[in-house]
Amino acid sequence: MNTTTMNEPDARENEAKAEVTIEQKETEGLSQGQIVRRRFFRHRAALISMIVLAFIIILAFTSVGVNLWGLRIPGWWQYSWDEIPPKVNNGVPTMTLWPLQFGDHPFGQDEVGRDIFAVVMRGTQQSVMVMVIAGVVASIIGVVVGAIAGYYGKMTDSVLMRFTDIIITIPLIVIGSVLGNAFGSLGAAVLGVVIGLFAWTTMARLVRGEFLTLREREFVDAARVSGARDRRIIFRHILPNSVGVIVVNATLLMAGAILLESSLSFLGFGVQSPDTSLGKIISENQAAFSTRPWIFWWPGVFIIAIALCVNFIGDGLRDAFDPRQKKMPTERAMARAGRASGPLAPSVDTTPSTDAHMVDVGIQTAYAGEDIVNFNDPRREEPGDVQHKPLDPER
Repeated sequence: MNTTTMNEPDARENEAKAEVTIEQKETEGLSQGQIVRRRFFRHRAALISMIVLAFIIILAFTSVGVNLWGLRIPGWWQYSWDEIPPKVNNGVPTMTLWPLQFGDHPFGQDEVGRDIFAVVMRGTQQSVMVMVIAGVVASIIGVVVGAIAGYYGKMTDSVLMRFTDIIITIPLIVIGSVLGNAFGSLGAAVLGVVIGLFAWTTMARLVRGEFLTLREREFVDAARVSGARDRRIIFRHILPNSVGVIVVNATLLMAGAILLESSLSFLGFGVQSPDTSLGKIISENQAAFSTRPWIFWWPGVFIIAIALCVNFIGDGLRDAFDPRQKKMPTERAMARAGRASGPLAPSVDTTPSTDAHMVDVGIQTAYAGEDIVNFNDPRREEPGDVQHKPLDPER
């Protein structure tokens, strides 16, 4: 004889099923790159930060032009950062918010008459250049060291990690001060390389941890069996699976690099005259804080804006690459998915039994004399029914 057991749909199971259905529908037919891109664009803070950072970079490099190693491309702004025009409005900023007017010197002028807008744009160029170069150099070194240490392990891992520990014990600001004083006069590009040569330790440790986990996976064993060399396994099989950690921490390295460059330039160990940077602008005009505070406002605003934008972009990339980071669906979306999937099928117990058929209704158990295939009775059976009526399976 067959025994049929019926259960009411569980609310938690319905919600879980609806959530899975929504996630599957959103990623159905999409590649991994498309899924990452869609998740990133859903992160509003990261998307806004990317737009703001792109605007700052375009504004800085097009307004006052570019001067790299003697190659100078003029910009659309009327003044250059090394030009000294006559003072207007006693150096006070000519920009007003209402009515919106920029004037000849929207950010004001310093004590000698240089246009602060042009100087800040040049400082932004140098700081961004240091940030990008330092981030790229530190990421490359960190990835290579961490990949080799994590893949080979044993003595190779011990030697590389002890060397990393030595670099970590030396404060980065001290190394940057010594090397910045020696190489800062060579330009922002060289300073970025110097910072990158000593800022890779965190990246190396994180990549090593990823490689220690991934090298034991089945696809790595399959690559070894097929005869792939270690270099190919590292850079073609394991490294692409670590791209999430690498990209996120590269953005964090860039944010730290621009703050370090600003600190070194403020201390006088960063970019040297006649060039300038955001930190150097603040350092050169620190005596005028009480008389011309606008000289400090704009470099500080751009330093904070760039660092925050890079951090928010890194946060968005972390959410995009991490599959455990899921967007919580709204109640309306879950209800819609639950209706689309339909009611849950009843669970059936086909265990043979010599007794009468058993039906579970809520917490009560009732018996019937014939097979029951589909039964759902929301009413409770009172054990003390005064009429002593048997359970009617057709009710």
